[in-house]
Formats: sequence, C-alpha cells, structure tokens
Amino acid sequence: MSHKLSMKLLPALLLAGFSGTAAAAGFSLFSQGSGLGNAYAGSAAKSSDASTIFYNPAGMTQLQAREVSGGLALARPIFKFENDNSQVGAFNAAGDGGDAGQWGAVPNGALSWALNKDLYIGIAIGAPFGQKTEYDIPWKGSAQSNEFDIKTVNINPSIAYRVNEMFSIGAGFSWQHLSADYYKRLTIGATAGVKDHLTLSDDGWGWNIGVLFTPSPSTKVGLSYRSSIQYHTDGKNYVTGTGGISDLLAAGAIRAGVQSKAKADIELPSLAILSVAQKLSDKWELLGDISWMGWSSIEQVPIYHSSGARNGQLLLTLPAEFQDTFRFALGTNYTYSDSLTFQFGLAYDNSPVKNAETRLSAMPDNDRIWIAFGSKWKPDRTQTIEAGLMYEYIKDAKINHTEVGQGTLNGDYNSSGVWVFGGQYSLSF
Repeated sequence: MSHKLSMKLLPALLLAGFSGTAAAAGFSLFSQGSGLGNAYAGSAAKSSDASTIFYNPAGMTQLQAREVSGGLALARPIFKFENDNSQVGAFNAAGDGGDAGQWGAVPNGALSWALNKDLYIGIAIGAPFGQKTEYDIPWKGSAQSNEFDIKTVNINPSIAYRVNEMFSIGAGFSWQHLSADYYKRLTIGATAGVKDHLTLSDDGWGWNIGVLFTPSPSTKVGLSYRSSIQYHTDGKNYVTGTGGISDLLAAGAIRAGVQSKAKADIELPSLAILSVAQKLSDKWELLGDISWMGWSSIEQVPIYHSSGARNGQLLLTLPAEFQDTFRFALGTNYTYSDSLTFQFGLAYDNSPVKNAETRLSAMPDNDRIWIAFGSKWKPDRTQTIEAGLMYEYIKDAKINHTEVGQGTLNGDYNSSGVWVFGGQYSLSF
C-alpha cells in the first residue's frame, strides 16, 4: 500500500469508530474522558487519569509515572418536529419526519508518561465534535435537510512540566480530521424529485495550553484553552432524480446523475475552561466548571462549486449565525469506601443558536440542563473503572427558518433530550 493511500485510509478508519451525536450544545462532544457521572464538572482541575490531556495537559504532573485510559460514551438524542403552517411548496403534504435523533458512539483514549519526576509527555485521541440527524422521508423539511452527519477525530500529543509543588504548565498540538455529509431534496417547480448529496472533508491543526495551581493538597484550580481549527474543506456534490437540465442548473446542479466538486471554509470553535476541585472532607469532594466556546466563528457558511462551468459560483449557504456560549457545571464525589466512590453532577449548557429564524433542521439545538450520576471503582491500587449515566434536558425549540427557493419550515421540536451512557478504564503501571 502506498504512503499516499494509507494517509487517505487513516481518517476513514478512525472516523468509523469516532462517530458521535452531539452530547453538548451545538455539535460539540464534551465526552472526552472520565467525569460523565459529574457532568464533567472540574474537568480542567481534577487530573485523576490520563484523559486530563484533553481538558488540561498540565494535569499530567498529578499522575503516576505511567498511566493509560480508554473509554466509550453512547449518546441518543430525541428530536421530534411538529409542524405549524410551514410553507415549503411540494413538501406541504408530507410528514413531520419522525424522530431525527440517532445513536452515536464516542470513544476516547490517552497515555501519559513521566520522563522524570517533573516532566511528562502524553497523547490523547478523541472526537471533539459530531452530530447526526436523520429524518423519515418524505417530510416537510426535506428541502432543507433529510440527513446531516458531521464527524471529527482529534489526535493530541502534549507535554507538561511541574514548575514547583504548587504550579504546573502544559501544552500540546492537535491534528484533527473533519468529514461531513448533507442530504436534502431540491424543490424544482411543482416537483420534489431531485436529491442532493454534499460531502466535504479536510484536515486541520490546532494547539492547546493549560496551567494547574495546587495551593494545598485539598485544592486544585485549572485553566485551559484549546484553539479554534480552520478547515478549507473540499468534496463533491451529487444530484440525482428527475427534472430538465435548465431546472437543475437553476437549482445549483450541473445535471442529473453527474457530480461536481465543491469547497467550503469553516472554523471550528475555540474552548476555554476554568475548573476547581476542592476536598471538603475525607468523604466529600466538590467540583466546579465554567467553560466558554467561541461558536461565533461559524456564521454564514457559503459552499461553492469548484469544477465545471460553474466553478467559483455559490452552490448553497448554511446560515448558522452561531453565537458564543457558556457552560456551568457543579459536581460532587462521595467516597463510600477505599474502593468505591459515588458521583453526581449538574450543568447548564447554553446553545449557540440565536433564535427560531437561524435554527437549522440539520441541527435543531437549544439550551440544555445536564443531570448525571455515576460511580468509580478501584479493584486495586493500579486500576480504576468508571461508569456513568446522564440525561440532558433540551428546552422545546421553535423553528421558523427560510431558505431561498426552498420555502419556510415553521414548527416546534418537542420533548427533546439526550441520553448519554459511558464508561472508562484507567491503569497505572
């Protein structure tokens, strides 16, 4: 196998295992390591296993000489649309799309290694972003979205240094791969028989830094930052179905059954986290988290033809108009015995969607409240097994979104929510 071919296959093989359904606001996946039972409160401060590399690489200085961890989170959202006088041409007589939520799997793994008592290196792999919605078709919103699937995989080598007993610093860089598939139907005249499939992908590079302050054995304060990642994606647009060539040209296609190349620029958001882990007693620990995400990097996302007679012309625009968000989390750990700890957590996760007019059927997001509990079991000094369950209550979301030539989708997403199950195994050696 050639080197060039193997580099193309690597992202595809990784993404096959790192597909996810958004378990945080927008299409973010916060499930990058231990802490599900705490709603990931204290993520940049607790430094309890190698997965700290994602949240705060400085936390490696609190670990054993060598530690490895691996975990899996399974998420299942519920997105049910209820129509309210949508005006979408040929789709008016169609259904409401059923439940667009899909199961997603988000694995993660990390390895930390002490080169000496103060210098650590490590590597983490995970999926920071992901989303999949898929409607029963035909439905009223088919002209805007039938299926949307975005996946990422992130590989993050890092280094950490203990400056003194109270202060540690860490940094790393990330190679991240993104792929997206978007399916819809084009409304052409009085018919709706033209199917459109857009696929885009690219690799990007980013960086992360963190500091950990330990003023006493019972108190840890962590601050970390992950950069945004710029993508210059390219891919293909497939159009199939019935309709005259002139109609297809007007709809943005070349002709039925023929693919054209496409391209788009997108910048995935940066992330900043401030966390505290405070021992209250031998039995109780309090965890807190405030995080900020720079979702405003995603505004209008224009997608262009990049081949043929329409090279350089606009294919379509995704008008996300996202806004920056905050997430607040509070958690507790109760040490029942030397081997068993119970975990609890609450969080409020602000949505990047501004209003009903900018809400997309591909991503029908809204503000979330996380309720979580779990347990941590240590069968011996070197092993830790964690398991957690979380429910994310999502407020009912109104949509009143218009796309040029594709009509207005008007209605409500009711009884929305996300169930998340997860576990992690950690080993020191």
